[in-house]
Amino acid sequence: DELAQRLSILAKATKRTKSHFIREALERAIEYMEDAYLAETAYEDFIRSGEESIPLEAVERKFGLAE
Repeated sequence: DELAQRLSILAKATKRTKSHFIREALERAIEYMEDAYLAETAYEDFIRSGEESIPLEAVERKFGLAE
């Protein structure tokens, strides 16, 4: 299959094992999924809290970042 072929070419070109790249890809994918899950959970918590959001423009003005 194409993916296996690409992995083989990459491993050969870099003199690293296929397992190295599979592990690296899996680690990156898991980190991405964890970040996405945490962001979704934080957003849901914020919505449930009923707190009001602060417009970006107000934050920029407060910290002297407004143009």
